[in-house]
Amino acid sequence: MVVTHNRLDKLKATLARLLESPPDELAAVVVADNASSDGTGAWLAGLEDPRLDICTSQTNRGGAGGFEMGMRRAMEAHDPDWLAVMDDDGRPAPGGLAAFRGLAMHDQAEGGWDAVAAAVYFPDGRICEMNRPSRNPFWHAREFLRTLFGGGRSGFHVQPSDYEGGGMQIDVTSFVGFFISAEAVRRIGFPDPELFIYGDDGIYTLGLTKSGGRIGFEPSVRFEHDLSTFQGKGQAKADAAQRGRFVPLWKAYYYHRNLLLLYRMAAGWLFWPVLLVIVPKWLMKARQHPGARRAFLRLMGHALRDGLLRRTKVRHARVLELAAED
Repeated sequence: MVVTHNRLDKLKATLARLLESPPDELAAVVVADNASSDGTGAWLAGLEDPRLDICTSQTNRGGAGGFEMGMRRAMEAHDPDWLAVMDDDGRPAPGGLAAFRGLAMHDQAEGGWDAVAAAVYFPDGRICEMNRPSRNPFWHAREFLRTLFGGGRSGFHVQPSDYEGGGMQIDVTSFVGFFISAEAVRRIGFPDPELFIYGDDGIYTLGLTKSGGRIGFEPSVRFEHDLSTFQGKGQAKADAAQRGRFVPLWKAYYYHRNLLLLYRMAAGWLFWPVLLVIVPKWLMKARQHPGARRAFLRLMGHALRDGLLRRTKVRHARVLELAAED
């Protein structure tokens, strides 16, 4: 299942890679077109592979809405055993689906994972940092201590050495190279489309773990995340949320609201002392938005309120209004 929005060049490469796989590895490909305006719809309409199933949204529902739409279509129209989930710029490495199929057939006999996270690399072979799966540090003493004593992201994410190992259980992962059994989907439902962007994959996969599901990180199943277009200014945009600058500004709302939802799920009663640490740091990001600080702080105020009240049904048009510069 592939979600796309205005990245036709990436989608072409991803579908070509997917459709190289024989039907016993890949029975159908659902493409969730999130209101693309770059010719994607016309190009998809001209394809003739019988395994393709195109569903199109009339409005851009964000990544979360796209994943909900695509996963729902896959479950309702194709009666799958497993769903493989990805963005338009994420695709299996050659042999990736065959590796998963062999793993799934073996694990079915062993009573194995409810979901599997692939090892995601850049096309040049480097580990893709943004897609490193993680273990919730509030549930595991080793990861908690490693994070507490300055480990940063490496404190709770799987280690580079784990990419050479034989697999391990994790708690949270991204939607690039994510495989989930249909039984697990029937048990926990679909991603929350109201999240729009940011954190929808983390909230969904952590929710699966909290429900008793088992997610495995399997290095033998490899994916590529083609971020090659993000160079220079593009890379700055890709890393903006980590450094504190959001382009466009409205993204700040979803990023912080959804992180609050995720942190609350992860931390339990420790959420409140964690909040005292992270909120001042978030507010200091206003310095990264000269000329738009009032709008940034307005977005932050609404993000904090809505995150604490667990409000997700906020119209995107309203978020755009909040982001308008004074």
